[in-house]
Amino acid sequence: MAFVVSSGQLAVTGAGVSTGYAAPALRAAPWEYAEIWRRQPQVRTVISFLARNIAQLGLHVFRRVSDTDRERLSDHPLARLLAEPMPGLTMYRFVERIIADSALYDDWFGIKLKLNGQLRILPVPPSLIHPYGGNWIAPEYYLTAGGRKFGREEVVHIHGYSPSNLVAGDSPIESLRELLLEAHEAAKNRAAMWRGGARTTGVLVRPAEAPEWTSADKRRFREMWRGFTDGGGAEGGTPILEDGMEYKPVGFDPKAAQYIEARKLTREEVSAAYFIPPPLIGILDHATYSNIKEQHAHLYQDTLGPWMVMLQQEIVAQILPDLPDNEGVYCEFNIEAKMRGSFEEQAAAMSTLVGGPVMTRNEGRGKLNLPRIEGGDELIVPMNVTEGGLASPRDTAPDAAVAPKAAVRPLPAGPRRKSGRPAALGTGEAEREALATSLSVWSERQFDRLRTAAGAKADGMPDLVALWAEGREDRLAQLTAMLASAGFRLAQIAAWDVLDVWNPDAEGWTADVMFAWILEAAGSHAEQHDDAAAKAIATVQDTGGEAWREGLTSAGDGWVTAAAARAATAATEARSFGGHDAGRASGLTRKVWRTGGTNPRPSHKALDGEAVGIDDVFGNGLRWPGDGAGKTEELVNCKCTLDYAKEG
Repeated sequence: MAFVVSSGQLAVTGAGVSTGYAAPALRAAPWEYAEIWRRQPQVRTVISFLARNIAQLGLHVFRRVSDTDRERLSDHPLARLLAEPMPGLTMYRFVERIIADSALYDDWFGIKLKLNGQLRILPVPPSLIHPYGGNWIAPEYYLTAGGRKFGREEVVHIHGYSPSNLVAGDSPIESLRELLLEAHEAAKNRAAMWRGGARTTGVLVRPAEAPEWTSADKRRFREMWRGFTDGGGAEGGTPILEDGMEYKPVGFDPKAAQYIEARKLTREEVSAAYFIPPPLIGILDHATYSNIKEQHAHLYQDTLGPWMVMLQQEIVAQILPDLPDNEGVYCEFNIEAKMRGSFEEQAAAMSTLVGGPVMTRNEGRGKLNLPRIEGGDELIVPMNVTEGGLASPRDTAPDAAVAPKAAVRPLPAGPRRKSGRPAALGTGEAEREALATSLSVWSERQFDRLRTAAGAKADGMPDLVALWAEGREDRLAQLTAMLASAGFRLAQIAAWDVLDVWNPDAEGWTADVMFAWILEAAGSHAEQHDDAAAKAIATVQDTGGEAWREGLTSAGDGWVTAAAARAATAATEARSFGGHDAGRASGLTRKVWRTGGTNPRPSHKALDGEAVGIDDVFGNGLRWPGDGAGKTEELVNCKCTLDYAKEG
């Protein structure tokens, strides 16, 4: 039947409406939802997570100037209303209540008031107000618990979906009621078990051949046992079982009852009802650093995004028309602050976008709470950034054959020890750890970019192999630079370890001659590391299926783990080569294998103490530990070293 319209007002459709129809109350027992929130930790955790994460964002008011421009309205009536909906009520508490009530009841109510000529919104708990009368399209009025009636235009009513009417929503708690009741009964049973102690978890069995007890014997034992069981057995000391009596446990076995698993399942079901990924509320069974980071990035898009859009539109539809100067005005959550990424990511992106620094020295000092300095208000432009030249200060490695040279800095001249060794050189352990950390972090970022690129494609699985191949040249350039820089320093450290003993003045040796070899070795390690990732990605591509995203995350985690092993192998090779080069330049003729590490491979353990000519190979075919010419199984995670000697 067509709608009947009278005087511009929607009246009735006649569909399913009988004479005397009245919209039902929101719920027969609204206090039940409040009790569930108070008593069920899983419900409270999930709803509080939603409300607090949205409330912290803040609502900004804008006016649309054009399709590509807008202006922020800080002093608009809507902005003032949202900043203080009622005297003493903050925007955070206001938004928190809207989201929490909507999540718990699927309804939120606010009464419009005029205080000192200004519009105010008074939040009302859904248990204290409900729509009354009217029809399935709209109520006649709203009735409070105190019997006060408010017209529809006097109430802001935000509600969700109901299959039976357009008047109110149906709480998600209803779909969880049986599950929550089961969890409640399990908690009651567990509490009873702890209260009862031995009384409810076992029985006493007395042998049939035991002598018969007198009334006094029974009374004595009963009093002794009650003294033990009172307080769950915690205060009654140790019971004495007489005449061969045995205690046999009965009832639920706490382990078999799987209380922890049941509670975890309840939280998972509640989080699923509100579309929240389990790791975000503390269920970390399948969580990794990568997927938690990815889920956090999507939190304000997929999980909280629908809630924010709903609230933004409801404010515009139900509150803004009552305010003056409302043409082209709208509000928006400040989600940008949460989506900016880390400070390092923001700085890198901004320098790429603008082609140079975006902050003066005094602005940077201000962020560190340091005082201003004279001359610190001018932007400093690095020497490698010019207009029409490089795009940004980060754009310094377009060629893998040249870039690493820029990354490798000579050791500072500085004060030297008596041997001539640069004082800036350490033992090499810090450099090893720094390389492992840098390579692992770098590897994780590469897979993060791949997942982001893959997620931007069609719904199905994209060509992961092709996506990875697109960035190979840049990755190899960055990897080679990183490994060459660390390798050159490690080679010098190992070289001076030899020179300190055999050639303190470093006669006939210079570090520069090692760079070409270090650069080639770094390029080889870079290709091997990138090829390992390509192989893992190809496996995910071949496997396919709906779980390709999880497979890609698992492949990335494995590659990041392998990065630490790759760094250790590259570091060992660089150090071995550096010491070997210094030994040859110093006239040494013999080298001795020293097995290192806490759990060396058998082939390396067997080599411990083996001595060969300085240009010869050891029994495993290697010139030195980590020799890139050897087989992979002989190199990975090797921490062996060499000693040197002169014959005669």
